[in-house]
Amino acid sequence: MVRNAVRAISFALSGVCLLSAGRALAQDNYEIQVYPSETMTPKTLLVELHSNFTVEGSTTTQFGMLATQHQEHETVEFTYGLSDWAEVGFYVFTAEKSGMGVQWVGDHIRPRVRVPPRWRWPVGVSLSTEFGYARAAFANPTWSWQIMPIVDQTIGRWYWSVNGTMVWDVHVVPAPADSTAQEKQFYYTNIAPKGVTFGPAATVTYAPSKFFNFGVEYYSYYGQWGNFVSLHYQQHQVFPVVNLFVSPKWEINFGAGWGATASTDHLIVKCIIGRYFDFSHHHAGSSESTQ
Repeated sequence: MVRNAVRAISFALSGVCLLSAGRALAQDNYEIQVYPSETMTPKTLLVELHSNFTVEGSTTTQFGMLATQHQEHETVEFTYGLSDWAEVGFYVFTAEKSGMGVQWVGDHIRPRVRVPPRWRWPVGVSLSTEFGYARAAFANPTWSWQIMPIVDQTIGRWYWSVNGTMVWDVHVVPAPADSTAQEKQFYYTNIAPKGVTFGPAATVTYAPSKFFNFGVEYYSYYGQWGNFVSLHYQQHQVFPVVNLFVSPKWEINFGAGWGATASTDHLIVKCIIGRYFDFSHHHAGSSESTQ
């Protein structure tokens, strides 16, 4: 009886570490970004480097997944504008930590469509889908499909955006074979639920100058639709951020994020550097520039 109780407690504590180590890939500190509704200008390519370093995260390997503390993630993202209402993106995820070198993590592809600017809606609306693979040592599920409705708006110097991120866990890494029925129930409820999970993100910024703005970004993970995990196992991260507009050809975003729950990496620093390449001789940037 005592042995089973100790084992159950250990399994639960391991679950906390695993949740810190990895859930839906975009939320696992590879590409920490709140999307706008705008799609890329037609015939424009945006190349972004996402650099994220976990200062304080999980410290042990659990269920085959590596500890996140002192991991550096470098993600290369390519986004190409197909029309004034459609784009396609592609990601290459990597991780680096002292003693293990640079590791390929996985790849995702992301088509996105939006309500065309000529419709003149009071808010921007778009729908992003993302599908891809990540190695089991870095993410669970390994295969996933993300659906993300996006709504945003600019009001004077203020800007807000909400990303309603939903992920279908196409392939979840199974619970350890020697797990008890109770442990398996805990695993598939709190750690690696099968089905569609929910983890919205949002941002609010203020632009005192045309050269920069500052604000806050929020990222989360609530668990499976219809069966959200308890607050202890949810993820909530808040990032104060600054966005620099030094040139129409460049974008720069940087900030530091704090986790508010035990299942969230507690301190992460991030930086995004992007470069636009214009193949149609008009102004690089979002599709609004064509109006």
